[in-house]
Amino acid sequence: MKDRVVARLLPPESVAIETLSQEVGISVTTLERWRGEALTRPARERAWSAAARLEAVVVTAALDEAGQNAWCREHGLYRSELERWRQGAREALADPGEARASRAETQIDRKRIKELERELLRKDKALAETAALLVLSKKLSAIFLGGADE
Repeated sequence: MKDRVVARLLPPESVAIETLSQEVGISVTTLERWRGEALTRPARERAWSAAARLEAVVVTAALDEAGQNAWCREHGLYRSELERWRQGAREALADPGEARASRAETQIDRKRIKELERELLRKDKALAETAALLVLSKKLSAIFLGGADE
């Protein structure tokens, strides 16, 4: 919770401390101390809230590569992080149908599942047969060894 609150205090959201204090029920002095601690850490270690990440993706979408690099330097990000956030947003907004496997992939998967089930059944039968033979051999040896003692 602390990381989320601190993320809202820092750019790009930069919510007013008094507003956030009333919203989350934490004193202003505590929030100021948390913000001070966060600002002493390097920018790369600061937490970005989901809303801030989305806003960063939206803001940088219209910028060219040089503009994106400048924006990232200004906010203490690597461009690769920004690209990862952009990809995550695309995946989250993707049509559920796009995420599904195609009909051909589904058929291939079903065929593979049937093959694996057949192989598993064959191995189960072989295991059961081996167990039965082991039990019979133990009984046979017990009968003959037990008869030799008498």
